[in-house]
Amino acid sequence: MGNSGSAVKVCTDHQGGINWLSLSPDGQRLLTGSEDGTARLWSTADSQCHGHFQGHESYITFCHLENEAAFTCSADHTIRKWDVVTGQCLAIYRGHTSIVNRILVAKDYLFSGSYDRTARCWSVDKEKQIQEFRGHRNCVLTLAHYSSRDVLEEEEEEEEEEERVSRDLLVTGSTDCTVKVWWVSSGRCYQTLLGHTGAVLCLILDAPNRELFSGSTDYTIRTWNIVTGEQLKVFKEHQGSVICLELVNRHLYSGSADRTVKCWLVDTGERIQTYKAHKHSVSTLKYHAGILFTGSGDACARAFNSRSGVLQKIFRGHKFIINCIQIHNELLYTASHDGTLRIWDIRGICKRNKRRLKKERSVQGRSSQKGSLSRLFNNKVGCMVQQENGE
Repeated sequence: MGNSGSAVKVCTDHQGGINWLSLSPDGQRLLTGSEDGTARLWSTADSQCHGHFQGHESYITFCHLENEAAFTCSADHTIRKWDVVTGQCLAIYRGHTSIVNRILVAKDYLFSGSYDRTARCWSVDKEKQIQEFRGHRNCVLTLAHYSSRDVLEEEEEEEEEEERVSRDLLVTGSTDCTVKVWWVSSGRCYQTLLGHTGAVLCLILDAPNRELFSGSTDYTIRTWNIVTGEQLKVFKEHQGSVICLELVNRHLYSGSADRTVKCWLVDTGERIQTYKAHKHSVSTLKYHAGILFTGSGDACARAFNSRSGVLQKIFRGHKFIINCIQIHNELLYTASHDGTLRIWDIRGICKRNKRRLKKERSVQGRSSQKGSLSRLFNNKVGCMVQQENGE
């Protein structure tokens, strides 16, 4: 328990801290965006750098990778699109007047959030701005996107006649303590979600269940109905800012500046587990195959048994905060402000966890079988009693 792991590979190509790490949908490539103003493309097959994207005039804050194209946003106020094969810059999206800190790609749309207090929507292919979302009183930190088709009933859709051309909605979280939901087609604000008393740092959307989760510097996580705007629950046990969220099978995991991760049952609001051992803020987290992986300001990544909360492994080697983690083919990728991308073999942990889960299911199966036999016996006894009583 808690044994230290050593990296399979350390990639040191960047000349500045890595702010974000993105995995392509097909799992073949990784993209890193750095303080050195460049992005690099890595192959998950050989862990080699196969692309170097240069052109931004300041540091890269965030990046996103598709199978065919890469996207980066920067403190130079622009967003760039890159060809993953040639490394050529395909488009530059200009319009923001301050640092662009977050981007999101959905369908043919590119969304961005900025310190200029706006979010914007761009045509991915035409390199032009489609919409501007103006109304926040401070910077936009985080984004989410969904279609009203995913959440609205037919009769509710009828009420939004003017929006029927496009049913896409954008969700924005801001340091002004609010979450806003916008119609993409018109730029009109559909809902303003009020309740937080601190900056909204993270959002996670569960469109099929009409729920939105927001984490804040006010130490809380709040759940909202994204159709009505109603606040459903407030999760209050953290003692520091809520920095990151992950939703898996109606279990919500929250990483905080209080040095813990907590697991909550979404349906009841009950906190069922707390993951400790971090010596600084939890900056990023990822659930994989029954294991919770975390990255921290203490420069370590950790693996916990998600059910028991037991620390299974510590990954040491980074010198500064781990900003992002990804998992593919039982390899853990960690990107840090120390400028390195480190790759760790997690096959041993995954294998042990699979054995444990198999054993638990076997025990549960025997228990269930005993329960079935007991019910069968009781039913038979009941029938015999009824026959004796002539019922």
